[in-house]
Amino acid sequence: MKTFDFSRALFELKNGSPLTRTGWNGANQYVKMQEPDGRSKMQTPYLYLRTIHGNLVPWIPSQEDLFAEDWLIVTV
Repeated sequence: MKTFDFSRALFELKNGSPLTRTGWNGANQYVKMQEPDGRSKMQTPYLYLRTIHGNLVPWIPSQEDLFAEDWLIVTV
């Protein structure tokens, strides 16, 4: 499977794809973009992380994530 950099990762997130990094050591961990809806308190899109325990938490990319070239689209 071919990996890519964060600029493509952001493009894929905006298109609804869940992503992970090969450098992450947590199985089934991924990032996805959420579009607010009528029930949301958020007013703009945001990113969330599904943790290895299955919890969904807000996510902001680290410097390492921004410069990484090991992003992959995953099936969830």
